[in-house]
Amino acid sequence: MTFDDARDDFSRLHRLFTFHLGVAVGLAWMTALFSACYAPWVRNIRALIDPATGLDRVESTWSFLFAMPVVMTLAWIGLYFGREMLRRSQTLSNAALEFAAAALVAFGVFYLSIDRAVSALYLGV
Repeated sequence: MTFDDARDDFSRLHRLFTFHLGVAVGLAWMTALFSACYAPWVRNIRALIDPATGLDRVESTWSFLFAMPVVMTLAWIGLYFGREMLRRSQTLSNAALEFAAAALVAFGVFYLSIDRAVSALYLGV
């Protein structure tokens, strides 16, 4: 594999990952906004979801629903505009492994976002 082939491989993987992360960001925001219409707007929503552990950490409905979509949006913007910086700061020898690791992290944050939105939605229903 020559250097030009690796560059093309990185571009292809970056374009694919950017598109799929954008779709995940859109779904996370739609789910959060939909559940915001039905969730109770309280100062400590964690106490309503799980009364046993909800008193330990106070978290408002606003931060409970929208923290993860904001993190995903910032990551998506950083990924889109920081393409060349990511290309130069490659730590693994294989670009596919790096994008796979990034996909696992992105999926975890996406799952947390959807899980929080569904939990808040069940409170309102």
